Amino acid sequence: MSFGNHARKVRDPALPYRWRVSAFRSCVQLYRPLGFEATLSFVESRAGRFQREEEALLRALDLVESSRAALHVELQAYARKRQEAKKQGRRSPRAEEVNPNLQARWYWYGAPREAALHALWFWRRKRLPRLMPSTDPELLEIIECVTETLDFGAVLTEAQRECLGAQVSRLEHRLRSWDLLLVVRHLKVASDL
Repeated sequence: MSFGNHARKVRDPALPYRWRVSAFRSCVQLYRPLGFEATLSFVESRAGRFQREEEALLRALDLVESSRAALHVELQAYARKRQEAKKQGRRSPRAEEVNPNLQARWYWYGAPREAALHALWFWRRKRLPRLMPSTDPELLEIIECVTETLDFGAVLTEAQRECLGAQVSRLEHRLRSWDLLLVVRHLKVASDL
């Protein structure tokens, strides 16, 4: 079923409330830029307890729909830009061009920094305990970066930003685990790197 069909079910007051919540979770299953659980957690932190409150459920759906709509605008703009570049003979995108087709898998449109901070907080709270104790130096370095970013609320001095940027850049090129690479990308967005 499509995102739009699930969204219509969320808005249908004739349906039992638990079905509407289930339809919302299906919407998030189809559009989960922070991962399923982290997206639900972020939406709940912004909209309220959507599992029990109708107004919160509708606010939560609006948040997800607006982020998804902003993504689609980005995708359309990128497609037009690439078409023009191809007409001019540039068949491959430049390295510095942000590709929303790739970014959509981990980037919340509309409130990227807040969402990235929440995703880091969620990762530290939910996933980190499963990874500990660890002696993997890369994982320990990521944990240090996440902790520093969250402790400072991602308001870093220029020296801290440079140091974190160097660490994140190094890690991004070495990591093979999608989960850890996602954490590094959230670090970049949260810290404006």
